[in-house]
Amino acid sequence: MTITRAEIEQAHARIAPHVRRTPLLHVGQAFGHDGPVSLKLEFLQHAGSFKTRGAFNTLLSMPVPAAGVAAASGGNHGAAVAYAARRLGVKARIFVPEISSPAKIAVIRSHGAEVVIGGARYADAQEACDAYVAESGALRIHPFAAESTMIGQGTAALEWEQDGPALDTVLVAVGGGGLIGGVASWWAGRVKVVGVEPEGSRALHAALEAGGPVDVEIDSVAADSLGAKNTGDLVYDICRKSVDHVALVTDAAIRDAQRALWRDYRIASEPGGAAALAALISGAYKPRSGERIGVLLCGANVELARLAEIAS
Repeated sequence: MTITRAEIEQAHARIAPHVRRTPLLHVGQAFGHDGPVSLKLEFLQHAGSFKTRGAFNTLLSMPVPAAGVAAASGGNHGAAVAYAARRLGVKARIFVPEISSPAKIAVIRSHGAEVVIGGARYADAQEACDAYVAESGALRIHPFAAESTMIGQGTAALEWEQDGPALDTVLVAVGGGGLIGGVASWWAGRVKVVGVEPEGSRALHAALEAGGPVDVEIDSVAADSLGAKNTGDLVYDICRKSVDHVALVTDAAIRDAQRALWRDYRIASEPGGAAALAALISGAYKPRSGERIGVLLCGANVELARLAEIAS
């Protein structure tokens, strides 16, 4: 399986009227690195994360049945599907696990979707969603293991390249792998793409190590957004060819990154949204001197009370 730059360009033209062209923040020498660092502020996307891109690309490129759409989500994907569905006049039912944060569930409901608690973990919610799709005929919008989703997410990299200076390396958080699959497809062979996963949620790292998708246990502060149990074959096939490697970060490093983003830039980031930066701050990714680094900040649906505890 290969996603082409032409497919990403076509998706960008398709979704551009519906998504935000999120800005770049050039922070210079920062986070302990002596080279230039830029941040892609994708958390400013509609519904609070990059996932709105993939949701719109799927809805605008596939026929939608009368039953509407359904999705399983830790929160951000569900919010994105709910937002896109409302904008396009489509009914949406979102299945979430019990670990989803109240803030993310509130965002989903605010966009008019029906929310169903689908079990303890993301995998349980996905099973409940699949059963509903089989019964109702609704269009399933998968958060990562779908070509239309990954192509849509790749549009973030297209904009990044058009709007910013040249980069040597980009750091991208990985949950199921839809975002990094799209980003790596855009920059394949031209820019080094490094995935970042929590130590307690390492589906892509484990797949690359094992030579194929494997199930992993999930135990991380970022589990509600980076908590996929298995990448699946599609994500693995793309990432094994286009992702340089995956760096693992601790939950403590993720909290440090959240703290730094709030302290220095007044950016309120959820744990998954700060994970990519955690790799740079903690040294899980060690750039060479002068290396031009880009960091994708991917989500802002954070519990503000929890952020206040971390930032204090």
